[in-house]
Amino acid sequence: MPTSLDPKLAASIGQYDPEQRLKYLVKEVVANQQIWILRDEDGCVMLNSDDEDCAPVWPNQEFADAWATGEWADCKAEAISLKVWFSRWTQGLEDDDVAIAVFPNQDEEGLVISPQELDFELKQKAKK
Repeated sequence: MPTSLDPKLAASIGQYDPEQRLKYLVKEVVANQQIWILRDEDGCVMLNSDDEDCAPVWPNQEFADAWATGEWADCKAEAISLKVWFSRWTQGLEDDDVAIAVFPNQDEEGLVISPQELDFELKQKAKK
């Protein structure tokens, strides 16, 4: 079971630029064998970015929980095992034409990549 993040470390990571957050997400997801989403009664929450539907993902529960405020206050952070992510989510998101919002920060800034790109990054890291 992953340990909780130190608040000072979490604050520092929160200041990373989008590329650094992608690298951190990939490292943490592979190390912990899980990726975090926010879920409401309708399923995975979605963001809209440049006319594109995006599923936001986070490396740790603390970062996902930090988004469960305001209009998303009823949402719950949910871990998805890497095995399930690879077997169902990557292709499912591709089929639904949904992109990935990688570890968005509190200002809703983050890289938007395809599920296949995230899949590739995770599998490359897992090989190391």
